[in-house]
Formats: sequence, C-alpha cells, structure tokens
Amino acid sequence: MRRTAEVSDSVMACLLASGGTAMFSLPRRAGHRSWMRFLLLGIYLSSVSAKPDSLREVTDGNWEDILTGEWMIEFYAPWCPACQQLQPVWKEFADWGEDMGVNIAKVDVTEQPGLSGRFIITSLPTIYHCKDGVFRKYQGARSKDDFLSFVDEQKWKAVEPVSSWFGPSSFLMNSMSALFKLSMFIRRCHNYMTEQLGIPVWGSYVIFGLTTLFSGLALGLLLVFIADFVFPSRRFSSPDYYQKKQTMDQARLIQQQDDDHEADGEEDDDEEEEDDDSDVWRRRRGSPEGRPEPKGQAFPDEALRKRVVGNREEEEDT
Repeated sequence: MRRTAEVSDSVMACLLASGGTAMFSLPRRAGHRSWMRFLLLGIYLSSVSAKPDSLREVTDGNWEDILTGEWMIEFYAPWCPACQQLQPVWKEFADWGEDMGVNIAKVDVTEQPGLSGRFIITSLPTIYHCKDGVFRKYQGARSKDDFLSFVDEQKWKAVEPVSSWFGPSSFLMNSMSALFKLSMFIRRCHNYMTEQLGIPVWGSYVIFGLTTLFSGLALGLLLVFIADFVFPSRRFSSPDYYQKKQTMDQARLIQQQDDDHEADGEEDDDEEEEDDDSDVWRRRRGSPEGRPEPKGQAFPDEALRKRVVGNREEEEDT
C-alpha cells in the first residue's frame, strides 16, 4: 500500500505540472481543453487521494471483527512512555498491513476498559496476534522489521495460543469484561461526587458501602423468590397437603389417647396387685378373728413381706 501511494504521488505531480504548463501556454481558443484536463485530474485525485487510514481502532462495539482474518493488535495507554515510543513504529508497520493482508489495530485501554478485562492486560504495551479467532501473545522485539518478519514468515505458529477458557469470547472473559466496566463506572461516579459535587472522599466511600449493602439484600431476596417460584416446596405445592396434615394430626391424637389409656390400665393393675399383696400379708401375719395370736409365732413385718414376695415369685415360676 505504501509503494502504491508513492507511485500515485509521482503521477499526480506529473499531471499537475503538465496541466499547469498547458493552462498558461495554450491560447484562449484551446481553454476548453485545459478545463477538460483539470476535470479528469480532479476525478483522478478523488479516487486516489481518499486513502483510508491503515491503522484501525478497536472498541467494545466492534471487537468481534477481529475474530475473522489475521490481526495484529496493540493495547496501549496515552500516558504510558513505552507506548508513546512504540506509536511511530506501529504506524509504519500499519502502512505495510494491506500489502501483507494483515489488519493492524490499536486499543486504548483508558477508553475501552471492557477490552482490557477481556484480554487481561497487565502490562503496557501488550501486542496480540489473532488468526481466525485464535489469539497469541507477541513476546518479540518491537521494531518494524521484527513485526514484518513475525507475520510474513509466520513465526506466530511457534507461539502457544491462548486457551479457549481464557479466550476473549469465553464466558469467563465476558464476566471479566463486565467487571472491568463496572469498576470503571464506579470510579467515574467517585470522581464526579468528589470533584463536581464536593462530597468528601469518606462520604463517597460511605455511599458506595450502603449501596452495596442494600443491593446485596435486594439481590438475595430476589434470588429467594425466584428459587421458590422455580423450585416450589413439594409439601406446600401438593393440593391435598392440608388434608393429609389434618389426618396425621388426628392419628397422632388418637395414638396419644391410646397411650394414656394403656398407662392408666397399667396403674390400675399395679394397684390391684398391691391390694392382693396386702391381703395375703394380713392373712399370713394375723390370727383368725376372735382368736388371740399365739405367742412365738409372730414374724417381724419385714421378714413377713419377704416371705410373701418369695412365695409369689415361686408361683409365677410354676
């Protein structure tokens, strides 16, 4: 493209020289011929002088264009000294891009924070080579000849490509891009509040803290409502849930009443057994009515009770 432009410039110079000489040398009767030459010259100039800019600008809106074809992309910042030194070399390299069939582009990370996060730019300047959506990071020298040989001799094939997990179109890098955009938005809001509105720095931090707190609460409630709507509880979603619950309560009440009745019956049985034991004890301890108790045959109460219990155990064994 640069060689073609040089040839075009020489042709235009020749035409201007010949046209100017003809205009002042020709008589008036041949004036229409000179005007015809200038008309043709104007048409030629409009076709060759409108040369498009060889260095393209990549933004968040058109970055998907680099997924097709071959690209060399520079990530820079205007305040970076190394980037400022590289700019003239990069422009010269861009003049050769059309002849080599390579698109040369640049990205201003200060204006495109989303692309900075999408490509995880940690140092400046950073250069990437892209071939049909496969990205490789350029690590060589930063001269025009090195850039030309890297593309023309296909040295990029020896460089390991970026993993698809960390590719700019992956879900992870889309999330990183959104995070970088959010951080830049917060920074601009902070600068606006402190510089334009006159809010102190600590006041800006308090505002962002409260905003984060209430946003988290609102988001948590929203997620709970969504989860309850999408995955409702089975017991509450069943149409006969309350009927089953009432039936289970009634069964539980009946079971409790039965247990109480059984407990009362066991207590009655124990009382009857105690009454029987006391009767036996009285019969064995005392003498028949109207007859005095013979001397020497009376047993102490404790011994007599043990004998009664022992007799009962023998009867139960038999």
